[in-house]
Amino acid sequence: MATSADVELLISELSASLPRRGAFEAAARAALAAIPECQLGPGAAFRALRELQRLHFDAPSDDMRRVGARHHRSSKLADGPPIGAEDPRTGARDRHRLRAV
Repeated sequence: MATSADVELLISELSASLPRRGAFEAAARAALAAIPECQLGPGAAFRALRELQRLHFDAPSDDMRRVGARHHRSSKLADGPPIGAEDPRTGARDRHRLRAV
């Protein structure tokens, strides 16, 4: 037997990532009201709401050319000089490797 707190928690978890949260919550409560009280448990509630959540989910577009995409922004690392560019410190280990003691 699922308590009302269990059902409310399940509804809030399933609706957390949905843009039309209110519509999903209303439809979820209506779907759960149709299940007989003796059969309503956490598993039955989840199975009833699983498909309902998929119907209310709007996947983001796959347009990778959108403005502001992270992989198209400039960065200090990509725009800077190459790593390993000549530097006064470059090669110090090699210069001191064969030093006579």
